[in-house]
Amino acid sequence: MIPYGHQTIDEKDIQAVVDVLRSDYLTTGPAVEIFEKKVAEYVGAKYAVAVNSGTAALHIACLAAGMKEGDEVITTPITFAASANCVLYCNGTPVFADIDSRTYNILPEEIEKKITPRTKAIVPVHFTGQPCDMDAISAIAKKHSLIVIEDGAHALGASYRGKKIGSISDMTIFSFHPVKPITTGEGGMVVTNSENLYRRLKLFRSHGITREENMMESSGEIMTGSENGIGAEDGIKPGNGIRTESGGWYYQQIELGFNYRMTDIQAALGSSQMDKLDTFLNRRREIARRYNEAFAGNPNIGIPQQMKSAVSGWHLYVIRVPADRRKEIFRKLQSAGIGVNVHYIPVYRHPYYQKHEYGKVCCPNAEELYGQMISLPIYPGLTDGQQKQVMEAVLKICDF
Repeated sequence: MIPYGHQTIDEKDIQAVVDVLRSDYLTTGPAVEIFEKKVAEYVGAKYAVAVNSGTAALHIACLAAGMKEGDEVITTPITFAASANCVLYCNGTPVFADIDSRTYNILPEEIEKKITPRTKAIVPVHFTGQPCDMDAISAIAKKHSLIVIEDGAHALGASYRGKKIGSISDMTIFSFHPVKPITTGEGGMVVTNSENLYRRLKLFRSHGITREENMMESSGEIMTGSENGIGAEDGIKPGNGIRTESGGWYYQQIELGFNYRMTDIQAALGSSQMDKLDTFLNRRREIARRYNEAFAGNPNIGIPQQMKSAVSGWHLYVIRVPADRRKEIFRKLQSAGIGVNVHYIPVYRHPYYQKHEYGKVCCPNAEELYGQMISLPIYPGLTDGQQKQVMEAVLKICDF
């Protein structure tokens, strides 16, 4: 079976992990900081915060944005559930805006229609690795004073009008799952150009705890030495509600955060993978070009259309086939050893959402796409021979 996606690991990646296993650090240590710096520099962001999954990255981005109960966040239905679930984690309300039937990305005009006084943010998803229309989305956000959190899980290395995804909006998240542009096994990252957001992201990544004195807060009335057996020699100034404890051990929990930290083991793999990202992207683009050439003009196979202002990372290659034949085509391709998939079921269709007031939600363009789409194998390790096998199978099965 040829999978739709697969990690590409070489001996340098393995050695990078082995080196960490032989070092003093296994969990969050120097390798994480190196990895963060590598990604930030690559995408053109000032700051990066590595976490243990793309979902965790979305969650802390929403928390850093101050999302709370009653807030609405507009996103696309054609995405993995995490793009909307992160809003629910903050007790907010996801609102789904329809997609462009050509690019499969969220439509700016549909975003505008969904804005209410409760709208807090927009989460555009760069589906398949193709950037959204960020000029239009940024203009809408500025007009309505909204935060933009780009879901770039598919789009590390993609660019929009010459700018790398990750350098444009308030925050951008990436995923490092094995089928993504690079992998850390599981992992994610938030990048930003805001120092304030960066500080908050770090807090929510690690229990809401800080050791930075300029972030510490008053803890309320502190008992005097006679009340708790602690005196001035312990570095506490009693009675004024402000802790002045000295010593390297002191820290404060100032938010309710999570244990979303990335390990040095994962970060070492990620850093090694970053050295090969451009090579990976070039191979993905070559595979996409060969598919386009093979399927162009076939009336039963719709190929992806690309925005002239964007350069896709080609995380997925999605074709469209007649809706009444999709299930048949899907099964025949699997039987032929082609590990096809469907990305994605519209989020609001999932039973959880249906049971929570999304039963009447319908995005027509998203529904039409979902009924026709099939994802074909695309990953750097896909050989020319394997791709030929895929193309021949698709052309044969779609010849009706």
